[in-house]
Formats: sequence, C-alpha cells, structure tokens
Amino acid sequence: MRAPFTKPLKSLLIGGLLLLSAQATLQAQNNDTYTRPSWYFGVGVGANYNDYRGTTQQLNGEFTEPAGFNKGNGLGLFLAPMVEFHKPTSRWGVMLQVGYDERKGQFDEIKTPCNCPADLSTDLSYITVEPSLRFQPFKSNFYLYGGPRVAFNVNNSFNYTQGPNPLTPGAATTEVKGDFSEANKTIISMQVGAGYDIQLSSDKRHTQYVISPFVAFHPYFGQEPRSVETWTVSTVRAGVAFKFGRGKLVSNPATAMIIAPAPVDVKFTVTAPANVPVERRVRETFPLRNYVFFDLGSDEIPNRYVLLKKDEVKDFKEDQLEVMSPKKLTGRSDREMEVYYNILNILGDRMSKNPASTIRLTGASMQGKDDGLAMAENVKKYLVDIFAIAPARITTEGRIKPRIASETPGVKTDDLALIREGDRRVSISSTSPALLQEFQSGPEGSLKPVNILNQEVAPVESYVVFNVDGANEAFKSWSLVITDSKGVVQNYGPYTLETTSIAGKTILGTTPSGDYHVTMVGTTKAGTIVKKEADVHMVLWTPGEREEGMRYSVIYEFDENEVIPLYTKYLTEVVTPKIPVGGKVIIHGHSDIIGDPAHNQALSLARANDVKSIIEKALAKAGRTDVNFEIHGFGEDKGVSPFGNKYPEERFYNRTVIIDIIPKK
Repeated sequence: MRAPFTKPLKSLLIGGLLLLSAQATLQAQNNDTYTRPSWYFGVGVGANYNDYRGTTQQLNGEFTEPAGFNKGNGLGLFLAPMVEFHKPTSRWGVMLQVGYDERKGQFDEIKTPCNCPADLSTDLSYITVEPSLRFQPFKSNFYLYGGPRVAFNVNNSFNYTQGPNPLTPGAATTEVKGDFSEANKTIISMQVGAGYDIQLSSDKRHTQYVISPFVAFHPYFGQEPRSVETWTVSTVRAGVAFKFGRGKLVSNPATAMIIAPAPVDVKFTVTAPANVPVERRVRETFPLRNYVFFDLGSDEIPNRYVLLKKDEVKDFKEDQLEVMSPKKLTGRSDREMEVYYNILNILGDRMSKNPASTIRLTGASMQGKDDGLAMAENVKKYLVDIFAIAPARITTEGRIKPRIASETPGVKTDDLALIREGDRRVSISSTSPALLQEFQSGPEGSLKPVNILNQEVAPVESYVVFNVDGANEAFKSWSLVITDSKGVVQNYGPYTLETTSIAGKTILGTTPSGDYHVTMVGTTKAGTIVKKEADVHMVLWTPGEREEGMRYSVIYEFDENEVIPLYTKYLTEVVTPKIPVGGKVIIHGHSDIIGDPAHNQALSLARANDVKSIIEKALAKAGRTDVNFEIHGFGEDKGVSPFGNKYPEERFYNRTVIIDIIPKK
C-alpha cells in the first residue's frame, strides 16, 4: 500500500528540482565569487521508525482491553522547515527544525483470556521543535548534531480490534476507536544525529544549494505518550534536507582558493573504495566482431591472427583457445585478444559443425575493389584449404569502403589515417542463425559470442579516482603530489582530462593501507598555478573470498553513443533476465584514442548510461527495483582501457561498454 505521504514528498522533490533549474538559468552568466553561506534555510523530509515498549492496557476511561500490549513498531512521516547557522570558517553551528512528526505504529498481536486475537494501532503524531548544536569533527562536510526535542501532541487516536475465538467461528469481531486518555500534551526528550552536506552549487553562485542526507536517534527516555502505564517510544529517523543560503561577495576572487590565487573555479575530489578482498571469477560472454583487418599495402592475412595447419584442426576447441595463442599481444587483456585472433578458426570450426551454413566475405580497400576482393579471396582460401569448407558455401566481393564505414562525411579529426586503417578489412556476413548472435539476422549480423571463464585481478572499480571538476576549461594540465604519513612523496601526471584512475597497488605498493595527503597542482592557460588539497585513506585490493560474476560487452560504432536496435533487444531479453535478485551491475564505458580526449571521456560515459537506461527499462517492465548500479566512463584512459590501441581490431573493441553482473553476497 502506498504511504500516505508519498504524493507530498514527490511534489516537494519535483518543486525543489524546478527551483534549482530556474536558479541555475538565472545565474548562468555570473562571474563573481562568493563565500559559502553562514545562514541556510530549507526543509527536512524523512521517515521515522518507531519502536514501542512498555505496557498499554487501559486505553481510556471507558475502555480497558482484557490483556496488555507490550511492544510494537511502525513508520511515520517527518516533515519540517529548518534553519541553520554555521560560519564557513567554523566547525560549530546551530540548527532549528519545527514541523510535523508522526510516531504512529502497530502493537504486536496478543491473545486475550478468551483466546481471541487482539490488535492495537495508533496514529500518534506531534508538532515537534528541535533546536540542535551542530559540530563538524573533521575537515569535511560530515557533521554531528544533538539537542532537546519539545513535541506538542496533535493526534493520540487508537484503533482496537478483537477477533473471535478460532474455536467459535461465527462469533462477532469487536472494534473500538477513540483517543487515549491521560495523553501527555507536551513531550520533552532529546535527539542526536549525523549528516553530510553535498554542495550542489559552486562559489560562483550567490544563492547556493545543499542536499544533506541525515540519520538521527531519539531515545525512549522522556518519550512517554501518556502519564499512566509504561508505554515508551524510541525512534530512528532517516531522511534528507534540502537547504539554500546566500554567500557574501568576495572582493578578490583569488582568496576563495585553498592554497594559491586563481581566477578559475575547480572542485577536486579523491575517491578510494573500501576494496573488500574478493577473488572474482568472471564468466564472460565475449562478442566477436565479424571483421578481419588487413595491413596497408598487403592482401595477406596478418600474422597476428592465429593460422592453423591442416593437421591442427582436430585439436582446435573454441573453449580452450589459450593453446592457440597469437604471435603478438599487447600485454593488456591477452585472454580476450587470443579469442579474437582466432576468429577464422572459430568461424571454420562452426561452419564445419553446421554444414548448411553459408557466408559472404566482403573486402574493402581504398586501393580499389580488386584489392578488396583479393583480401576476401585469401580468407576464403584459408577456410577451404585448412577446414575443408566447400567453396560454394563462401561468396566473395570487393568494395572501396565497407558497408558500415568508420569514415563518414563530416568526420573531423586529425586521426583520419587511423579511421581509414579500420576500414581496410574483410567483413564476414551470414544469414545462417547457427553462426549468429541471439536476435541477429541480415547481412550485417554479428557472430555468436565466445564464453570465457577467467579470474579478474584488481577490478577497475577498486582503482583510486581523482576528479578535477572544471579542469577542461580551467587548466592546460594538472598533476598530483601524493604524500604518505611518513612524508614520502609520489608524483603523477600531467593530465589533461578531468578524471584519472590509478591502481591502488601503484600508490600503496605492498602496504595494506595508509593515509595520504593529495595536492592537485593545476596550470591554467594563462600560466597561473592553482593548488587544491584532499586527504584520503587507501586500502590495497587483495584476493580473498571467491565471488563469481557474469560479464557482457556491447560494441559501439565509431563516435556513436547509442547501440543499434539489435543490441537493445540483446540487453533486454538476454542480459537483464540473468541479473540475480539483489545483484549489482557495474557498467563501464570506454573509447579508442581517435579524437579529442575530453570528447572521448564524455562519449564513454554516455555509452555507459545508454546501456544502464536500457537495462533499467527492462527491469522496470519486470517490476524489479532490487538491482544496484555503478557507472563509470573511462574514455581512452590507458590505465583501465580494455585493450591496446596499436591495431584497428583493438581500437574497435575499445569502443565498448562492459557490463559486470555481481551476485548479492
């Protein structure tokens, strides 16, 4: 059943978002700098979990039920306007909340002397006044608060129901409604809590907005709803506060920087995950791009592809490709590249097992159709000579550009040679379902993927992430100076993107954990040095308990951030149903190195969110809300890129979104 405060809460959230949007539009051109506000005004919204203890039997002067109720619980709404005062330079401050506070609940069912079940519920509620002292124990946005609570009763109604004896089914049910007698009109108790301020506005905004998740505890002492009997209420409250305030104009914007003067505004954050030890075994569904790429000036199959001898065919197994290793590997994701460089052997083996299947080989070459046809004929010759595929099952053709070309009209990039290198290829197409991925059909359908079981070491979500929000506009480049508790300094960079990820092992070495002081040193386009600081605790990722997950990949075309319709169907009908109840889905997008790094960073995140949106829609259609998502966009970051970028097949595979499905522990 929908909670009675769902609609007002939803309206409040929507109204807050509209207010934020309108304010952002009005102040979009403001170049002044402001301090953080000292006064904040807003509203707190939350839910009370109420725990009942003690005895309740005499409900009012007219009715005493046969047996006492002793415990119960329930959920109620908390909604209160609020005001806060705390100077930006001080850790101390004060808060005041005045609003509506429900302590409603349902007592546990009891048996009366007639062996009849009895229930008691109440809509107990108050107008609450909660002044608090506020304290920030650390140099962060985390704060503690506490103080008295003065509550004025506005509802003390009850609903008592006594059912018939189970042995006398026909007997009537007794229901009594009324108000508790001897109700305390005023309650004086206490409350303590903690919250975290999340800044939604930069110091370029005169009016600044904050959202603050919070949790509070209201102990039982002082919380007696009535002056008779022993009924007490303890409450745990969780919610979020929406606040806004107006800062003071800074006469010299440079004074707003942490260390050095700067005419720019950036926000520096460091995120280091907890890194719970896990040995993750990943059952990966690895997609096969239906292309064989050729080197410029040659129509021979490159020697980086695994080419078997005829007597080796009988030993070839698709699920044991490690024995058929390519001659050259980049050192990154070797296991997956072993799969791809065996594409001709996988194709030959599948065609041998499915004698009715046929394929078309289309060679594309900027040097002319004849060169493209020669490339296709060499692939055909290999399949015929080594796997004994009947020549009539393979047709060939030559083209200048492939049907799905990376180089399209309007492409603006300094890396045109790399794009054209990717278009020099033989495309494998088929209409035989036995060769194709689920739901794929037509001449451009992808080949059926390969399943791999491997062990993942230090997953990307265990990396330390350094983010400089606004670096693209503010800096020419930025670097990191990381100092441990013993004063040992490490230097990283320079970087040009807003985000970089560094493996914890690179920083920690063999140290299990440590506290670090991080200084971001940015150089503006005008040559000014800007510094920002942050403290972070890092934990080394180490193998531990075994956890098995599933991995799927979606391949995107050059510079695209929306999957083709067939991949939408694949994500909806194949991938989503395999997400276990309570599971976690980690989605990380990537790009190749072609184009502007900042554009590729945004492109990779857009790809990851595209996949998330498709999966969320499929889950919602199934009525599921139990899945947690973690989204990353890594762009062309070489530290976490799935593959190298030396060969066109590696760049094609880097235009990807990887989906890790982790079961609930």
